[in-house]
Amino acid sequence: MDLQKPVSRDEWLEARKALLLREKALTKARDELSALRREMPLCQVEKTYNFQSEEGRETLRQLFGPHRQLIIYHFMFGPNWHEGCPSCSFWADGFEGIDVHLAARDTAFVCVSNAPLDKLLAYRARLGWRFKWVSAADTGFSPDFAVSFHDGDQSLSATGYNYSGTFSADELPGVSVFIRDGETVFHSYSTYSRGLDMLNGAYHFLDLTPLGRQEEDLDWSMAWLKRRDAYD
Repeated sequence: MDLQKPVSRDEWLEARKALLLREKALTKARDELSALRREMPLCQVEKTYNFQSEEGRETLRQLFGPHRQLIIYHFMFGPNWHEGCPSCSFWADGFEGIDVHLAARDTAFVCVSNAPLDKLLAYRARLGWRFKWVSAADTGFSPDFAVSFHDGDQSLSATGYNYSGTFSADELPGVSVFIRDGETVFHSYSTYSRGLDMLNGAYHFLDLTPLGRQEEDLDWSMAWLKRRDAYD
């Protein structure tokens, strides 16, 4: 991109049409990948889990409410942390209001963290969010779904983070998806790391711009990021 050498509208249109062909190919490939994701086999969840919620103790089954499907965002907020992860907070800024639309497609949405419930609710109020957020403290849920790696934790799959066999921090982000058949709950899918990228609307808006995400020269990709209430 050269800001000093603009092209004619006809030249721009030619370049745009060429890019459109690539975009359409990516869209088709993404549709095919989504179809394969829907065909993933199901694994029955044997544990009940008892989360702390605003309604009291709720099992994993109860987090579904009346819906057949449940999406859980594993929000990084450790037991002894004073604030939630700024990166997860960046993602969560895009969650507001989606639960209503998901519910219309028979799907519940819940954030889950290891911090005590009172910390989660206070932080949610601070950032102005309204989505359901529950504490998985002392449940074993987070290590079982490979997002928590504290001493003594054991993941059911023992695969490490993002199926790598290793992990880089005690708390890490992810999304897990569940479906139920009556009262029986099945795990259908989990994704981590860059697999979460598609859930961040702000990043994808930036991807439409000439300057993009502007992270190439940073020490790490989100070194620029602050919590929404911390920008000047």
